Amino acid sequence: MLKVLVLCTGNSCRSVLGEALFNHLGKGKIQAFSAGSHPLGRINTNALATLARHGLPTEGYQSQSWDEFANHEIDLAITVCDNAAGEVCPAYLNSAVRAHWGLPDPAHVEGTEAEIITAFEETYSALELRIRDMLALPLEDLTDAELTVFLNQIGSRKD
Repeated sequence: MLKVLVLCTGNSCRSVLGEALFNHLGKGKIQAFSAGSHPLGRINTNALATLARHGLPTEGYQSQSWDEFANHEIDLAITVCDNAAGEVCPAYLNSAVRAHWGLPDPAHVEGTEAEIITAFEETYSALELRIRDMLALPLEDLTDAELTVFLNQIGSRKD
């Protein structure tokens, strides 16, 4: 089972959506977690509403520090926001394959309820597409270097 840690600064929105999607789409192949460098301590209610709209679980998520994973073996660390990509990842992640899938933060969108929902749906859809593309790779046959290249290519394209 591939252990994936989805990282973002606040761990309240994008990383939680990523955790949920990895666990849903990669069931049996992937065990995902999420964390942040400076967690907000709460999960964004619009992120939970987005998961609910797609029939994914809305319970069991927590906004937590990446320090919580110091004693976990992590195979893959994916940053989903520009802030976390520029930060120094903890030393325990040295052995993990790392990739960056930067996405705009839907929690910062202001406007009507429909505009906010649209922003969250766009983030959800982008993550879903990227995770499906990753799961289509021959993960067990790739070297860490090859996987890093493929994952960063997936993260750099415009969805």
